[in-house]
Amino acid sequence: NNKQATMSRYTCTPHSNNTYSYPGGNARKSAGAMHLARIHGTEEDKVNCPFYFKIGACRHNEKCSRKHDRPAFSPTILIKHIYKHPVREAELQSLVGKQYKHNGADEVDDFLTFYEDMYEELSKFGRLDCLCVCDNLGDHMVGHVYAKFCQEEDAADALQVMNGRYYDKRIMEVEYSPVTDFREARCRDFDEGSCARGGFCNFMHVKPVPIILLQDLEDEGEDWRRDDEQQRQRSRNYKGSSNRSRSVSSDEHGEEIQSRSSSHRGRGDRDRDRIRSDYKGSSSGSRGSNRQRSSRRSRSRSR
Repeated sequence: NNKQATMSRYTCTPHSNNTYSYPGGNARKSAGAMHLARIHGTEEDKVNCPFYFKIGACRHNEKCSRKHDRPAFSPTILIKHIYKHPVREAELQSLVGKQYKHNGADEVDDFLTFYEDMYEELSKFGRLDCLCVCDNLGDHMVGHVYAKFCQEEDAADALQVMNGRYYDKRIMEVEYSPVTDFREARCRDFDEGSCARGGFCNFMHVKPVPIILLQDLEDEGEDWRRDDEQQRQRSRNYKGSSNRSRSVSSDEHGEEIQSRSSSHRGRGDRDRDRIRSDYKGSSSGSRGSNRQRSSRRSRSRSR
């Protein structure tokens, strides 16, 4: 009897469709699937690239020995190489025999202008969970801008319209990003001011932004979306108005985003000018505040 019981554990059961099942087969498959799910995107995963999974960028690019699994949809979009990093711009100017004349105050002002332009344009598509501008210098990350929306549909609208548009005479290349948890993507040493790798670190060096500026941009985005919703309600009697429409339509594909620094400036800019002047004198101390604000926002949305 013991021999028969032992043999039955290793005996397959035939089925009518010429297939066979083995005792414990489903349990082994389930355990294997759980193991693959656990190691996905980690160093143990020999198939998928962990850096692309965490950061949405890999220094090996297409030559990487592991797979870059590009998402078909995501709440996060990546605008590649759109921010003009002052260090990289100085290098490019020196290559053509020109001198880079900006000082530190101008660089801060240019960055804040760029951040305002990006935030105001992207927030027209929906509420932003976070907007991160990379301070990295590696070729695979320099100038990257990550925008995570609260809704995937808003990210899809933003990608459809923003891809191919121009900002500061530079075409915008937009794609979905697998990054959804920026806590794993950010360099903790950089946030604490002690990254030994500098700008060539493979984790995100997110440029800090004053909290009061973020609050002002969020409030202005809410006002814009509220006005846009009222305008859409008034236009629902028109044919086809039941479809999701926006004041910034897909007809703008290919047009250039107007920078606030080059033309008129709207309401609230006097306060922002004051924010800029304060930030220039205390930019080193805002990194920790920006990180605390990010964690507070993530906790409040998870409740």
